[in-house]
Amino acid sequence: MKRRILIVDDEPQITKMIRLNLERTGDYEVREENRGSHALDTAREFRPDLVLLDVMMPDMEGSDVAAAFRDDAMLAGVKIVFLTAIVTKEETSPTGSVIGGNVFLAKPVRTEDLITCIEDSLRG
Repeated sequence: MKRRILIVDDEPQITKMIRLNLERTGDYEVREENRGSHALDTAREFRPDLVLLDVMMPDMEGSDVAAAFRDDAMLAGVKIVFLTAIVTKEETSPTGSVIGGNVFLAKPVRTEDLITCIEDSLRG
């Protein structure tokens, strides 16, 4: 059974690239959302196993989106991995570091590292 991944990032070229790379594996069903303010509705409809969530978006911060997920009974258990250009690859492990209890990946992220982080998070 394919794992469902929701990518929430305000840059459509990033969400498309990640979606194509994940779908190419045959292991994931992927949906893109380019507005943080729409992430909850998209997630309720799509029912993802994991969300790749940009930290800085113009309409709604990633931390606020994550908080809304935690407050929603249907989505509270969904795993979240933050994607950010705020931290550097030198500050994080290539396959994700935990900051404040949340998994973070530095952009740009290699597909192999992203998949390792997704699988580790889903197992976790």
